[in-house]
Amino acid sequence: AKLVDRPAADMPPLLRGLLIGAAHQIEYSRAAPEVCVHLAVDAARALGLSRATGFVNAVLRRFVRERAALLAKIDADVAARHAYPEWLALQLEAAWPEHWQTILQASNEHPPMTLRVASAAAREQYVAELAASGREGEIIKDFPEAVLLRHSAPVAALPGFAEGRVSVQDAGAQLAALLLDARAGDRVLDACAAPGGKSAHILQRQPKVDLLAVDDDSARLALVNATFSRIGAQSSSARTRLVDLTQSDALADEGLFDRILVDAPCSATGVIRRHPDIKLLRRSEDVEGFARLQRRILERCFARLAPGGRLVYSTCSILPAENERMLGDFLEATPAARVLPWPSGLALPTGAISQKTGVQLLPGSGSASTDGFYYACLGRLEDA
Repeated sequence: AKLVDRPAADMPPLLRGLLIGAAHQIEYSRAAPEVCVHLAVDAARALGLSRATGFVNAVLRRFVRERAALLAKIDADVAARHAYPEWLALQLEAAWPEHWQTILQASNEHPPMTLRVASAAAREQYVAELAASGREGEIIKDFPEAVLLRHSAPVAALPGFAEGRVSVQDAGAQLAALLLDARAGDRVLDACAAPGGKSAHILQRQPKVDLLAVDDDSARLALVNATFSRIGAQSSSARTRLVDLTQSDALADEGLFDRILVDAPCSATGVIRRHPDIKLLRRSEDVEGFARLQRRILERCFARLAPGGRLVYSTCSILPAENERMLGDFLEATPAARVLPWPSGLALPTGAISQKTGVQLLPGSGSASTDGFYYACLGRLEDA
């Protein structure tokens, strides 16, 4: 839009794509800029855009002349420099005025490969096993079962992966099972469970539970079953079920649960460094849509929470509309609900931000360089 008088959105998509591709080639290829312009004009003819060849030539030659000034202007805009949509950058600036630029930078960096060993007691032994296989692992002190792999590796090459002794799971995601704090004999519900990493963690921390993992997508539920098979979960303690938790009668035939994990569908703004296409796919209106969906799922699940039970709400979002704000509205409308403290002995990870209702991890935060996650623990007021 800086090189032409009309908005880029008004151009035919094919022409717009050609100009973008040619500008990228001018900036990043080893070919001379003049050659790139010539090739773009030829491409316009080949694409049936012969009437636009003069336009393509003029725009790209102007880009060659003015690109230093244009790129400097773009670089001065923080959102543009980090290739973030303006609406999302503005929301992050409003939510995290002291952290938003760090968030943008961290979200463009390569994420670490973090492992979770099946038993905290075996963590040091597993690091030694990695070393013996020529790989370097580092213990992360804030997370009892986490090991940071210095250099990423195919999961099949990890010692013990096939046998379920180790799983790939971001350190921030490992908080879910720790906060749930399931005890022997508990009935546990993992809502929105696919692909099953958090369910597996719950079972490996406490095998003597009755766990139900649900999801509304049969293909994704198959991933949960595959995860259970890999870790050797017993069918007597773990089962799956296809359930739409937005329905009013969802799980009405299942009775009450002592522990419920609601890892709700969200904008996934905390995991952009793993899924950069989120920046292109999300729209500002999506956020409120997710918040409404999260509220419905939370209401259904809270109705299934037994007296004395604990519900952990989590998202991989870093937007308050899906976290603190949504939960604040839920608590205001649900007199029976209250905020529970973290389990005894579980410390707040380095870099975590404590809020009125929950705790927020931001992308790249702490010694574990976690993804962005939000957690809150809820119980019933009559249990106080």
